[in-house]
Amino acid sequence: MAEGIEDFLAFWGMGTADFRLVAARENRVFKVSDGAEAYALRLHRPGLRSNEELRSELVWMAELGQNGISVPHPVASQNGDFLLELNGRQASMLTWMSGAPLGRTGQPLDQPDRMGVFFRLGQQMARMHAVSARWTPPGWFKRIRWDRNALVGPDPLWGRFWANPDLDAAGQTLLHRFRRVADARLRELDQLLDTGLIHADLVRENVMIQGQDLHLIDFDDAGYGYRMFDVATALIKNRLEPDYPDLQRAFLEGYATERELELSTLDLFLGLRAVSYVGWIIARLDEDGGRRRSKRMILDATELAESYLSSSSHKSLTQMEVSP
Repeated sequence: MAEGIEDFLAFWGMGTADFRLVAARENRVFKVSDGAEAYALRLHRPGLRSNEELRSELVWMAELGQNGISVPHPVASQNGDFLLELNGRQASMLTWMSGAPLGRTGQPLDQPDRMGVFFRLGQQMARMHAVSARWTPPGWFKRIRWDRNALVGPDPLWGRFWANPDLDAAGQTLLHRFRRVADARLRELDQLLDTGLIHADLVRENVMIQGQDLHLIDFDDAGYGYRMFDVATALIKNRLEPDYPDLQRAFLEGYATERELELSTLDLFLGLRAVSYVGWIIARLDEDGGRRRSKRMILDATELAESYLSSSSHKSLTQMEVSP
């Protein structure tokens, strides 16, 4: 095989194991079957993350797993390292998380216990945040930042969303205005907001359901950021569900059983998450379905930005808490 998967697997003592490609997004992920055990071999996209950033992701996941959060565990190679470089490619191995995804983006949610799942998901996110808040990372730890500059600065982490070529003049004007207002609001609140390590991509595909258990996967975009941004990310792709208000309420109530939750900025972070996708898709417009996805993301972003702007003048710093 062109990628020489067997050569990578040999470093983990699995050179003769069976494998198959299961994901080809930011990373190429292979399910590896070695006897009765299953693993996920990740070939990381060249240039996306430094070795330091990848090692940081792995050590954080290990910390979460040791504290009761159901996430993949890093697997050491035969030389004791968790990250391998071979032929210019970085590779890491994780334990395989069984179950089925919560859902797929753009498809109706098909879950019999919808409220229960979202309640438990809120709990799991809160526990992840609590473990992370207590943890002191090693001095070399480095991950990306989802801070004010990364969201609304001159060069946002996921791209200049206001420059998406699919935006019409009205859309550009709206997103420029939203960016200015959001920037001012974040400057005002920055020292008051709950920040720390966040998953930053806990969408349906990254939540695996196995019975009553929820497994959180794909920490590729994890880093330091606003905890409400994490909440918004978990909620935003469910907005078109007919019972979305109930799903949101269940998630927030679940979160609040574990940690205090301040809700006055939720609409702001839903807007920020939405516009980030408008930036993200710019580099992918020529991919199959890229233009269709771009237009859908613009529709979501302009709707949420307009909703926030129309009500933001009435917002204050009044605490609106969901208490345990």
